[in-house]
Amino acid sequence: MTPQPSRDASADAATSDPPTAAEPTADADHGTKHTLVLLVRHGLTESTGSVLYGRTPGNNLSSAGQAQAEAVAERIAPLGDRVRFVVSSNIERTQQTAAPIASALGLEVASDDRLLEADFGEWTNQKLDELRKLPDWPAVQNHPSTFRFPGGESFLEMQHRMVNAVTRWAERAAGGAVVLVSHADLIKTFVAFAAGTHLDEFQRLVISPTSVTPIVLGASTPIVLAVNSTGGDLTALAPA
Repeated sequence: MTPQPSRDASADAATSDPPTAAEPTADADHGTKHTLVLLVRHGLTESTGSVLYGRTPGNNLSSAGQAQAEAVAERIAPLGDRVRFVVSSNIERTQQTAAPIASALGLEVASDDRLLEADFGEWTNQKLDELRKLPDWPAVQNHPSTFRFPGGESFLEMQHRMVNAVTRWAERAAGGAVVLVSHADLIKTFVAFAAGTHLDEFQRLVISPTSVTPIVLGASTPIVLAVNSTGGDLTALAPA
């Protein structure tokens, strides 16, 4: 159960009986157990949506973001001991979002730098309104697979490390669930991979603060249960 990013990712249906959120099942062909992965974006900070602060330390959740973190913890808590791990990138806003989730489940927050925000290089801490005026901005929006942030990371590198992180944690939580708290672009790159969509289309996705994107791994291909879920019963989600 170790898929790698591909421009031609398959969308073949799973050959086993589909799992439900409450009862993981074994894959009929490979003997592996399905894992429910919950990808959670961090909550709001004072600069969310206005500054590309990236990995800069000191960007804490705002009061609204703290309330969002408590609310998403309440949504995830009914999954109970099905959740084996709560994992976050090692930066304040994700750690602060993960903390109430882990507390609600009686777990500790694990850290994984592969879930960290993109390295925006020279664009770090720049205002988005100014960045949108740059000649490179259309490439970020329309051809991200070809783009590297000046002095920083490429979108392909970002996708590769996110896929690696998600699949490895899913393997560790096989037969259960894992919560991974990360950043909007990282989550979007994994959704594109899981859905078999070219990376150049990933900007069509929206990942809101503290939204939950549940994906089942362990079948013959990933199963995207929802994208950008901001309310509702997570225990009821299951492949159709």
